[in-house]
Amino acid sequence: MDGDAEACIICLQPITERAVAVACNHLTFDFLCLVSWLQERATCPLCKAAVTEVQYDWRSAEDYKTYHVPKPEPARTSAQSSTTALRRVHRRDRRHTERWTSATEQALLAGTDPALERRRHVYREGLYSLHVGANRISQHRDFTPQTFTASPDLQSRARAFLRRELQVFSFLDTATAPRRGNRNYLVEYIVFVLKTNELKGASGHAEDLLADFLGRENARLVLHELEAWLRSPYARLAEWDGEVQYAGAGRAPKSGDS
Repeated sequence: MDGDAEACIICLQPITERAVAVACNHLTFDFLCLVSWLQERATCPLCKAAVTEVQYDWRSAEDYKTYHVPKPEPARTSAQSSTTALRRVHRRDRRHTERWTSATEQALLAGTDPALERRRHVYREGLYSLHVGANRISQHRDFTPQTFTASPDLQSRARAFLRRELQVFSFLDTATAPRRGNRNYLVEYIVFVLKTNELKGASGHAEDLLADFLGRENARLVLHELEAWLRSPYARLAEWDGEVQYAGAGRAPKSGDS
């Protein structure tokens, strides 16, 4: 992908025909991707606001085309809607996209590394890593959406963490999970959320956006752990794994611990 081209938040490819969602005015979409999305759920993929029309084929501020969003079919379940929307994006992308099956899940579980098993334990037990203050001794440092947006290093570290962390949630793999989604899409979606929202801001907007995919409790814990990792001075996940502390549990339990 051209590094200078803005990517569509749905298909992650360079935007070829920009679309604007009305009335929230988010515009990080290709027209075909956004229309496909809206055929299943009439809400913005970024902010969840209701979308009534899409403006596209812009020639000037007054000269553009408008697509009016039809009401979604009430008979469809959320799982069916998710399946159809993902298939449309896959068809448009015309590339190999990882598709998860029960066999894939079993293969992953059989080959799971100890670090991933420890992360599963954290989520099973609802463990929250302890806060470490930002100072010269700890070398932990705070960040904002602005500093995250301006830092390729922070974005790269976020992607590395999320690619592993999202493997914890087996319901993202199974064919019948109502909140499943392509992991690569979800990684980029969360990175985009971090560019525009405080991880644990008072509004809780970042948590709301992620809860649609992972559920409320998982979303809250993912954002907490992601913030702890990004604030830490470690360059490798293995280093963070070895030092992160949990209340009443010390460091994250090692493989084989009871």
